Amino acid sequence: MAVSQRYRAPALEKGLEILEFLAPRSAPLTLSEISSGLGRSKSEIFRMLQVLEERGYLTRAHGAEGYLLSNRLFMLGMEHPPIKGLLEVALPVMHALATTILQPCHLAVASEEIIIVIARVESPGDLGFVVRVGHRRPIPHSTSGLVLYAFQSESTRNRWLEMLDRRQVRYDRGRMIVAARSIASRGYASIASEVVACVTDLSAPILLNGAPIAALTVPFVEQRGARAGRRQAIERLCAAAAEISRGLGSGGCPGEGGA
Repeated sequence: MAVSQRYRAPALEKGLEILEFLAPRSAPLTLSEISSGLGRSKSEIFRMLQVLEERGYLTRAHGAEGYLLSNRLFMLGMEHPPIKGLLEVALPVMHALATTILQPCHLAVASEEIIIVIARVESPGDLGFVVRVGHRRPIPHSTSGLVLYAFQSESTRNRWLEMLDRRQVRYDRGRMIVAARSIASRGYASIASEVVACVTDLSAPILLNGAPIAALTVPFVEQRGARAGRRQAIERLCAAAAEISRGLGSGGCPGEGGA
């Protein structure tokens, strides 16, 4: 008998299926909708939903019958030593960066085909576009994601492309590869936001042992009489990324060049 069959845990599998099914969804889903989506009977998952809600992994939408994923899994992930150590090193540097350029900044990591924002620092100035912690976006449609992709090894980049295709993420493969080459040669990204017309996303990699583990990103908004223009913001961003990388035991912002 195969190991995968010998050591099955049906109840655990059903619970994980529910969490994975609800994770990408922002609208609450009812018992019937979850049952239909998983191809399981209501009786199979009813108790699972109750237990997951009691343990705090699911929550009920206010005034609705449906279930939503809570932030409990996210908070558990934030307690994982590598992430916790990254935040301890990065947050003081991020605060200093925001104060220097009067722009907000955030830190994002890759999780399969998406990026997740794990920390943010708001601008001490009057204006700034802030991305919430927990924000998720497909890697090809995020400047942070392109930076994380650009500085991976060739074999890892190929695996990421295969994963994106397998997950049926809609993107232009050729355009992504060209953008990544440009980012890698510069050492940072400066790309107009796909979401907000007035924002240019500036992003640089955080490196550990030469590999990118996070992207430090500034949603840069041009302001008249600003303390730092885009070129100065890029320089400060790369310096901040390098400082965080050194704090983790690595270099930072490879191949810095002009804006």
